Amino acid sequence: MKGPQIFLFIFIMWILIIAGCVLLVTISESIKIQGYLTLEPPLFYSSIVKAIIAITFVAIWIYVLSKIKNWIFHRQIKH
Repeated sequence: MKGPQIFLFIFIMWILIIAGCVLLVTISESIKIQGYLTLEPPLFYSSIVKAIIAITFVAIWIYVLSKIKNWIFHRQIKH
């Protein structure tokens, strides 16, 4: 019974990776900082915001995958 749970983890991992990429592209693409700062270039500042969002999403995804992995492997140990 260990094989299907490993495949379930890998499947969930890929779903989260694809969903995360879609979210990152959708959300970060629409972020534009204009008129708030008088310093040049505004593209630099919007890139910093996008990078912070991307790093936050990666940290969340790692946390979620870690919890799913621990849940699956704890179930395997109990059986």
